[in-house]
Amino acid sequence: MNRQKEGYRFYRYNGKTLYAKREISYELRLNAQLVLDELCFNWNKLKLEEAVNHSIDTGNKEQFLRLSKEYRNFVWE
Repeated sequence: MNRQKEGYRFYRYNGKTLYAKREISYELRLNAQLVLDELCFNWNKLKLEEAVNHSIDTGNKEQFLRLSKEYRNFVWE
């Protein structure tokens, strides 16, 4: 019995360009969201720490009390 061969011939498509969409897996989307959340949390915490330290250095008590109240949300452990 002879093996059967298949031949393919490609023709150029002259119509509108088609784009295929690739679905991103749930695990990958979740992991990306968690990483972004962690980065934003750390950046916001660092900026708030810098603002609190600056208010201590300048002696601005009202600003220190306001910022320290916001900072408690980052260290509520």
